[in-house]
Amino acid sequence: MKRELSCVEKKFKKESFLKKNGLSLVGGFVFFLFLVSGPGTAMAIPSFARQTGLSCAACHTVFPELTSFGRQFKLNGYTLTGIKTINETKTNKEGKKSKLLKLLSISPLSAMFQTGITHVSKDIPGTQNNNVEFPQQLSLFYGGQIAPHLGTFIQITMDASGTFGMDNTDIRYANSTKGKIPFTYGFTLNNNPTVQDVWNTTPAWGFPYTSSGVAPTPGTGPIINDLGGMVAGLGGYGLINHLIYLEFTAYGTAQLGINMPPDASATGVVKGIAPYWRIAIQHQWTKSYLEVGTFGMSTNMYPAGVTGKTDQFTDIGFDLQYEYPFAKGQFTLHTSYINEKQTLNASNASGDSQNLDNKLNQFKIDGSLFLNTGVNFTLGYFNTTGTADNILYAPADMDGSRAGVPNSSGILAQLDYLPWKNTKISLQYVAYSKFNGAKTDYDGAGRNASDNNSIYLQLWFLF
Repeated sequence: MKRELSCVEKKFKKESFLKKNGLSLVGGFVFFLFLVSGPGTAMAIPSFARQTGLSCAACHTVFPELTSFGRQFKLNGYTLTGIKTINETKTNKEGKKSKLLKLLSISPLSAMFQTGITHVSKDIPGTQNNNVEFPQQLSLFYGGQIAPHLGTFIQITMDASGTFGMDNTDIRYANSTKGKIPFTYGFTLNNNPTVQDVWNTTPAWGFPYTSSGVAPTPGTGPIINDLGGMVAGLGGYGLINHLIYLEFTAYGTAQLGINMPPDASATGVVKGIAPYWRIAIQHQWTKSYLEVGTFGMSTNMYPAGVTGKTDQFTDIGFDLQYEYPFAKGQFTLHTSYINEKQTLNASNASGDSQNLDNKLNQFKIDGSLFLNTGVNFTLGYFNTTGTADNILYAPADMDGSRAGVPNSSGILAQLDYLPWKNTKISLQYVAYSKFNGAKTDYDGAGRNASDNNSIYLQLWFLF
């Protein structure tokens, strides 16, 4: 199911696979377990833990899922400190003091390492199976307070291709007012719509939090899923009485590696401003916690260059998060639904889509059971449907659609073990009931949806 750059998913498609060899699945798993069986000292990224003096478990159940305290820490700009700071104050003529400097006494740096092995049910033609990504991802973080009321989460990542790049970034100013109705407010400067969100239901932080870099994946999804690193946004937010959350952020193109300002050589450039909005209501009972909300974004994008017609995408999403802690652990439920309306003025005019107007729907739900022994089990379901378009979703080996539709669905099961609070070993299984529009011969070349089922074993630690 290939799309041209006018519908940005193709830009993010993982297309590089290694040549075939004779490594067996069992042998690969044994080799991987040998690699990870030694002791490790390996987000809470650890710099937040060092800054606050609190365990990673204060902010996370199974990282990166946030606890209630973790959500408050993020909304307050990553600025809570429990260590010595370097301070400077100024006193005005009226005797009122103001802080000019509040600098952490240690540098808030952290690192993350991920490696994994993937087995696909049926070999991808012309490639090997049972691939080890070492590393799959290696990241450096600068996270924590940098000034009074100002904090940051900055991630720089090297991926499996060996390329370094700017990853998720969220720089915040936060403050609160005193009174009968508590009000926390702030401003966020970030490069990925929903990375600033504090719930694990929106695209940036939704389950699965990691996945294989080499297993086949469906060819399309809402554009809000894929704008990370392509845009930058400045917005304001507020939490009223610990109950109602409101946010509005405006995004514009901020791609690295292209001519600046963008010119005729650029692709996937956002025209003008793309607004993003978020509304959520939360409530904490004696034990149970519930959040329900909505979010959305409207984006006009040039397929190529910065002149002529644009493709318009309007995404409207709804989400729910439920938490129930008990003596030996916690049950958590996440669900989200995104409806995307596409008006493909540029793609249709250039012959890259059959229809002028298309729709795309994405539904996800997952429930997890975490035990205090460090074991976590998650079961999820996903379903994507959309308008038939025989050009946009044309037949092609592996990633095409014989039926000309983007419809894909399946289940995802994951077992996590945390031997230490900053180390996670995960076994993930993905099973497709439908892939790019069909259960059997979905690409027109004889490949079935179940051929893309995969098993993925991963080590993930932060230090």
